[in-house]
Amino acid sequence: METATLPGKRSSPMKGRIMADNNVVTKIQSRLSDPTALGVFGLAMVTMVASSAKLGWTSGEGYIIPWAIMLGAIAQIWASTADFKNNNYFGAIVLGSYGLFWLAVAISWMIKLGWFGMAGADIKQMGFGFLGYFIFSLFITVAAFHVSKVFAAILVLIDVLLLSLTLATLGLATNIFAPLAGWSELLISLLSFYACGGIFLNNFFGRTVVPMGKPFTFIKKG
Repeated sequence: METATLPGKRSSPMKGRIMADNNVVTKIQSRLSDPTALGVFGLAMVTMVASSAKLGWTSGEGYIIPWAIMLGAIAQIWASTADFKNNNYFGAIVLGSYGLFWLAVAISWMIKLGWFGMAGADIKQMGFGFLGYFIFSLFITVAAFHVSKVFAAILVLIDVLLLSLTLATLGLATNIFAPLAGWSELLISLLSFYACGGIFLNNFFGRTVVPMGKPFTFIKKG
């Protein structure tokens, strides 16, 4: 650092050092633990419960709503917030977007059950919501292939689920796409449990205990 001197006076090295020290900025960053396992656990739980209704093993949406809000929405949104702080771009966007999805679905179920006293709701509007998420998920799927094979498989199944929900909700070949939505959602749950366990154990032991599959690298990162 250069210091200004008056004519006829010498600059003091010590003074220059003190001035430099006074301009030092200390940056303290608080880093949270990896929250991905919690977010994926939320996805696993809510898809497990929701798939039971789609496959006809249970009936109605009333008891799915708490799981959709607490596990599908809150757990994933909180994990997304923590991932933003950890600068985990993939986890932050994916968990946050799907957490909001489950919150919207839970509120839609509440409307359907008449909790808000609303009447005349058009169920096909949910179909267009599913369509929007399907389009968005296609982009997420490309990135998921560069994370791990397990996450790639989960995202492909999510694409199948969202497309099936779109077509079934819009009344197109419901007898085909409604069961397909149920089975794809159940597979999402089972793979998500595997991913959750893998992330948790691998982070806990600091090494690969549960293999997640090496990512594909068909697109180079900048």
